[in-house]
Amino acid sequence: MTTHAEPATGLATTEREVGSVFVANYPPFSFWKPEQVEAAERALASPPRPGVDLGLYLHVPFCRKRCKFCYFRVYTDKNAEAILEYLDAMAREVERYAAQPAVAGRPLHFVYIGGGTPSYLSVTQLEGVVSRLKAAIPWTGAEEVTFECEPGTLSHAKLAAIRALGVTRLSLGIESFDDEILRENGRAHVGKEIERCLPWIRELGFPQLNVDLIAGMVGESWESWRRTVARTIEVEPDSVTIYQLELPFNTRYAASLRDGSLPVPIATWDEKREWHAYAIEQLEAAGYERSSAYTMVRAGRDIKFVYRNSVWNGCDLLGAGVASFGHVNGVHLQNVDSWDEYVGRLREGSSVIARAYATTERERLTRELLLQLKLGEVESEPFRRKFGVDILEAFAPALSRLAARGMLTVEDGAVRITREGLVRVDSLLPELYDEKFRGARYT
Repeated sequence: MTTHAEPATGLATTEREVGSVFVANYPPFSFWKPEQVEAAERALASPPRPGVDLGLYLHVPFCRKRCKFCYFRVYTDKNAEAILEYLDAMAREVERYAAQPAVAGRPLHFVYIGGGTPSYLSVTQLEGVVSRLKAAIPWTGAEEVTFECEPGTLSHAKLAAIRALGVTRLSLGIESFDDEILRENGRAHVGKEIERCLPWIRELGFPQLNVDLIAGMVGESWESWRRTVARTIEVEPDSVTIYQLELPFNTRYAASLRDGSLPVPIATWDEKREWHAYAIEQLEAAGYERSSAYTMVRAGRDIKFVYRNSVWNGCDLLGAGVASFGHVNGVHLQNVDSWDEYVGRLREGSSVIARAYATTERERLTRELLLQLKLGEVESEPFRRKFGVDILEAFAPALSRLAARGMLTVEDGAVRITREGLVRVDSLLPELYDEKFRGARYT
């Protein structure tokens, strides 16, 4: 599950607003405008900032089914010809980037292939597009190459091909081990497909296996969640990422909530946070340690998440694919969100950037602070060195308000999010927004 394609377009109900928006960027997307596309083009035409890493995100928007809670730009009705058309367009986009002064000759620090379902692609499709992408911007030296998978799309041969492409971090979207919950929520896979692919993954020697879970899927109960957590621990993945179910306005479940047709109980935010906290506690007891508010990693192993750490520390990111977004030379940019427009523009050799936002130094500081707070602890000294600002002073009023609520502590030159704060961290972050962005529509 990634956050560099089209984000949510609103919330299902007022009651669920608090905590239901995953903060992926700052300033909010609603402030990114077509009028600033020219600033994005200038940023790409300028030399890169010294010492800034470069990453590549590739959006593969195909799925076997659309989950009832899905709000990403994905397609379930494209045939092989259309898929090849899209992959050609995405390769063209990366080739265009490769010729820009901001990108030309720079090594990739990481690659993230997300969706949608990248593993929906056939081996032939994968090998074809990756060959073109690597020719445009080589990634043999990348520290991390992440590839998202849906269990039911995997075979031993496909996994072997994925490994041969240089993938170092396989992210498996399990979400739940309960078949009834998977079916109710519209997931394409079931438990037997999860169990079938796990031995192949281990046999092929992927350096890191991440498993995604979602707390509070529709129909979830304490009993079913305990079973999912227990089975996850038995699988012994290198890392476990736990999300809390969001129900943005443009999901099937949101429509069911609005018209009263949802027959299955839906968890409250308190329940989702309790389940999230329970999973963290069980994983800690099983020898995992916290890597962020969402992610637990096996203790004693050098397990990194290069993509996350780089993005949260202000790297340049090329976001390729329909609706994808990135950040280059201090400017946020996002692609068009229409299939026809995306493919058509690239066929004509035109830019696909639809909206952009040129950030100020203060906005870049705030963005990095917000995102890094999700790690659970932020020290002030690195921000002082990078931005010349004491974050403890600059954000003192907001930090004091959150400390008074028991969400964080400020001591010894650092901000530390409490356990209570970590399970609701995204709902806390708007407290640190600049006044003009508070209360604004996120997307």
